Amino acid sequence: MAEAVTTNEGFVAKVKAFLATIPYNKITIRDLLNYPKEPGSTFIVLMTLLFLAFYVIGIGIYLVEGHEAYGVTRQHPWGLLIAVYIFFVVSSTGLCIVGSLGDVFGFKDYEVISKRAIFGSIVTILSGFAVIAFEIGHPIRMMIWNVLTPGLRSAIWWMGTLYGLYLTFMIIEFVFLLKHDMKKAKIFGLIGLLVGLAAHSNLGGVFGFLNARLISQGVFYPTYFILTAFITGIYLAFIMMGFRYRLNFPENIRKMLVNLAKIQGLLIAILMFFETWKMLTAIYGGVPGRSDVAEHILTTWTFWCEVIFGMLIPFIIILKSYGKNVTGMFWGSLIGMVGIFFMRYDLVHDTQLKPLQMMKTREYMLPPEWVHYTPSATEIMISLGGLGLCILLYYIGTKLFNLDAEPEH
Repeated sequence: MAEAVTTNEGFVAKVKAFLATIPYNKITIRDLLNYPKEPGSTFIVLMTLLFLAFYVIGIGIYLVEGHEAYGVTRQHPWGLLIAVYIFFVVSSTGLCIVGSLGDVFGFKDYEVISKRAIFGSIVTILSGFAVIAFEIGHPIRMMIWNVLTPGLRSAIWWMGTLYGLYLTFMIIEFVFLLKHDMKKAKIFGLIGLLVGLAAHSNLGGVFGFLNARLISQGVFYPTYFILTAFITGIYLAFIMMGFRYRLNFPENIRKMLVNLAKIQGLLIAILMFFETWKMLTAIYGGVPGRSDVAEHILTTWTFWCEVIFGMLIPFIIILKSYGKNVTGMFWGSLIGMVGIFFMRYDLVHDTQLKPLQMMKTREYMLPPEWVHYTPSATEIMISLGGLGLCILLYYIGTKLFNLDAEPEH
């Protein structure tokens, strides 16, 4: 027994010694409150505080009323919180890909964003977990049984397990980036990237395995999720660097962003190609539950928000300047992230548009032609709270850690 206690104390001492070597800035509440006095900064601070207040209120309502506080139904069991969770984890994987360009794949121009992107990937996935926790109902119980009774044939089990491992590797990589141990950062970064891609494609598989939902079933989504993750990561890279340098970019940052803009142009073109053929193949043949849903999707305003904001406007900005208008791409990326949100919302909602024939609303009544869903105020407040939490954590990270590249990089 004494040996076990001694061993545990020795392990704890080693962990404390390792953590003590991680460089960070000592900050106080006053430091956090001393936000940059730039145009628009006060608005962002007030908006973030408002979102955090919404989060607390939304959780309070949920704890009192449970899932009755949500707008989901038996025919539409996945709601806004699922869409927002996907929005955050897609953002996390995208930032991981962008961050890996420098520290994992060795492209020197991208090392200037590695630490910031990897930290962003940690913040966004934590924000996603903070939202989905109140959709699951019993997150602690879920984690316990996830370990004790693994469902190896369940795509959702693999998704939760892989994202947990992914977060662990991202944190370890970030620690080694802070310590300037690039060799170990590359190893854990590569493992984290591979696990993250596996988790993300598996998330697409959750939709692809829905054999009863023909509009989603198939091989499209596992690949589509990886593609849109990279696009989302580049949008966020422009946003983060735009706020960091207040649109007054140094030459090395501008060069990196121009290269990213050119990659983004190619990725958006591929995405538009994918989306076009997805809709054409869905409509062709008139298969019930597939073609009629695809035609209905084309008439919805949320789909066109996804197309116009998430693809067309940023693509036009890139084409017009050959990717050299980095300031324009900052604003285009803000617009693009709005489109990405609608992309995630449409993904969840459109999957459930067609009622399953086995599900009746009442005795002797046929199911409705389309399933309608409106997010409740509680869902909206928790979702906005996730965004507020993401902004707050990122802001604290910019104060606590040096997220810029070292001079030699």
